Amino acid sequence: MAEGLASVVGSALGVGVRVEGLTRLSGGASRETWSFVVVPADGGPDRRLVLQRERAGNAATSQAMAVQAELLAAAVAAGVPVPTVVVADPDGVSLGAPAVVMDHVDGETIARRILRDDEYAAARDVLVAQAGAALAAVHRMDDAAVAATEAEDPVAQMRNLLDAFGEPHPAFELGLRWLERNRPAPRPATVVHGDFRMGNLIVGTDGIRAVLDWELAHRGDPIEDLGWFCVRAWRFGSPAVAGGVGSVQQLIDAYVAAGGAPVTVDEVRWWEALGTLRWGLICILQASVHLGGASRSVELAAIGRRTAENEEDLLEIVAGPSERVPAPAARPSAEVGAAPHDRPTAAELLDAVEEYLTEVRDGVPGRLGFHARVAANVVATVRREIELGPDQARLLDERLASLGISATGRAGEAELAAAIRRGDLDDRVDEVTDVVRATVRDKLAVSNPGYWERPL
Repeated sequence: MAEGLASVVGSALGVGVRVEGLTRLSGGASRETWSFVVVPADGGPDRRLVLQRERAGNAATSQAMAVQAELLAAAVAAGVPVPTVVVADPDGVSLGAPAVVMDHVDGETIARRILRDDEYAAARDVLVAQAGAALAAVHRMDDAAVAATEAEDPVAQMRNLLDAFGEPHPAFELGLRWLERNRPAPRPATVVHGDFRMGNLIVGTDGIRAVLDWELAHRGDPIEDLGWFCVRAWRFGSPAVAGGVGSVQQLIDAYVAAGGAPVTVDEVRWWEALGTLRWGLICILQASVHLGGASRSVELAAIGRRTAENEEDLLEIVAGPSERVPAPAARPSAEVGAAPHDRPTAAELLDAVEEYLTEVRDGVPGRLGFHARVAANVVATVRREIELGPDQARLLDERLASLGISATGRAGEAELAAAIRRGDLDDRVDEVTDVVRATVRDKLAVSNPGYWERPL
């Protein structure tokens, strides 16, 4: 790939270049991100650049990369802080997949560092105001770079996507019915970034320096972006609802002060609910890329189990908070096994693998270390499912029966999901919510047992 980069970047700069330090960065479930330095043959100064390239199995097309380059130009014109585009390879002829090359922007993108490290304390004081101003600028961009099609109904879009997966998710059905019944008035369509959140912002000690990842930009309701910024997943454990850095009202005030249209907290909350549902469906989609073989990845596989987190968050929005019962304590690993098998038990073997992966994680930097951390979490998930799964399956069937659902297991969940969609259980919605919530928390007890103990 280095040769291809040297060719396309050299042509764009009008001088021969040599590529050095080509390094793949960690993260990125839908696109690969690489950093590198170009050294001009004429002795000019080195230049730090970043490559974004479509990942195998991603649904994005070559047109998406060409559109991203146009969007970044429109963003500059509207006053949105973005990296400078050096060159695009929309067909992937030179770089092996559709790609765009941009200038490197100094700063941090890892949200947990931004939200916790002392280095960014001053930035945290201004981030929510800067986010509101940046979104106001996004929403006044020229929309010529995005498809000039009528914005699709967002609730129907989510329902159709859920149906396409063929998986029953009663929690999402409850969310869809709430969203349908509590719609805010539609707004004139603007450019919507589609993924404006912590993790897609380059932040320095002075605050936001660049808005990244425009691959999901489209025409739509501008408040979608404000709601997405508030989704719990993008708070990374912070109690502050707006991106982990401020309140919803602070975000709205900054947005309006920078020229955005007036908006209510209830509107943002509705879009937060829809964004939570959307992120849950994206988790299913990412796992399907792995399961279908398009891109085998422990990261993508693990993301599938994060669906339950979004089910929990969506129920907290649409049904209100509920009592949080701690996850059951783990049994000693020596007891999690069955005859005729010898020790180590299955759980003890998994403990050993988890310990090894943790050692690898701590000793290997970058992407491999990140994936070792993910793999260790997967092993812990499997260990908990071996222990808790049989009792959880029995409890699920008992709960379904209490609602008059005759089928069991996954078939019973499908029957319940269909009944919720038809409205058959509307007169028992509180009871249904309790049943669905209990099952979601069983899933969380396996995939992420401490999740509902974190700040909302």
